[in-house]
Amino acid sequence: MVTLNMPTILFFLSSGLFLGWSLGANDAANVFGTAVSSRMISFKSAAIICSIFVLIGAVVSGAGGAHTLGKLGQVNTLAGSFIVALSAALTVLFMTKAGLPVSTSQAIVGGIIGWNFFADKATDVSTLQTIVGTWFLCPLLAMAFSIIIYQGVRFFYKRMRVHLLWEDYFTRVFLLIIGAFGAYSLGANNIANVVGVFLPSSPFVDVNMGLFTFSKAQILFLLGGIAIGVGVFTYSQKVMLTVGKGIFRLSPITGLVVVFSSSLVLFVFSSKGLNYLLVSLSLPKLPHVPLSSSQAVVGAVLGIGMCHNIRNVDFRLLGRILIGWILTPVASAIVSFVFLYFMQNVFMSKVFL
Repeated sequence: MVTLNMPTILFFLSSGLFLGWSLGANDAANVFGTAVSSRMISFKSAAIICSIFVLIGAVVSGAGGAHTLGKLGQVNTLAGSFIVALSAALTVLFMTKAGLPVSTSQAIVGGIIGWNFFADKATDVSTLQTIVGTWFLCPLLAMAFSIIIYQGVRFFYKRMRVHLLWEDYFTRVFLLIIGAFGAYSLGANNIANVVGVFLPSSPFVDVNMGLFTFSKAQILFLLGGIAIGVGVFTYSQKVMLTVGKGIFRLSPITGLVVVFSSSLVLFVFSSKGLNYLLVSLSLPKLPHVPLSSSQAVVGAVLGIGMCHNIRNVDFRLLGRILIGWILTPVASAIVSFVFLYFMQNVFMSKVFL
């Protein structure tokens, strides 16, 4: 076994941190995108709350989706993990610069499949089917949630006859609370996309803090969470406006519904407690799969559009987004395969065992 020095370790981890930054720029900010685009919450406030709760969710509950990605492909060297994460990050960055809210989950899955092909490793078809199935289920479920929740909220406001000033106040408060909940769920669900590929070859060791043990996985999750926060602050506003205004113009109330609906979807696929409840009721468990907050938000926004007037939905922009979702895993897989070839044959670094 080769022992790597700290500068080398940090270099290999840099692509995962870059991917975290990309996720913060593209996915994490979508939790607050509708709130910011409707001017109920300032970008600065949203970025601070989003960063804090993403970090908490990542460290406390971030292990769920990593297990599923591990079944898809066990990238067993730091050099290989570096390339897979770099390929996913570059793909997401390119799509982000085009103003498209693409899926980091799809990008990392494409990168892992590219590694499987290069290393001549079998891809678990059952796991891949589960993951791809959630790509379709995620926006549809968010759409259903948003339609149901919107009808409930509209009924409540009509029956209660809330004064406009109180309506504005309650909407802001709920946007903050639900946004924090969504950011926590995102950290728990999506941190596997950022650093999960590094877990099999993690250079860290568990650290005993006395009252609790900080595992080597949690160290990786902490670093990834910090990178996500940086991405939120530095490069997220463009995608916020695309989601919040481009597909269908949102009011503060509909913005609240979109945030809550997309947050629920992320929570459903990352909650161990919910699975325990389902098992206790003799119901099948839900897979812990890293989802895309972008897909959830787009589905929720589309649901709101259907509640108002379907003709007001910008289907041209929606078509561009769908094309981005299709191209993302394919592009990431190709980039991963090509970069792995150069890393192994030009830079003489072993990318698989």
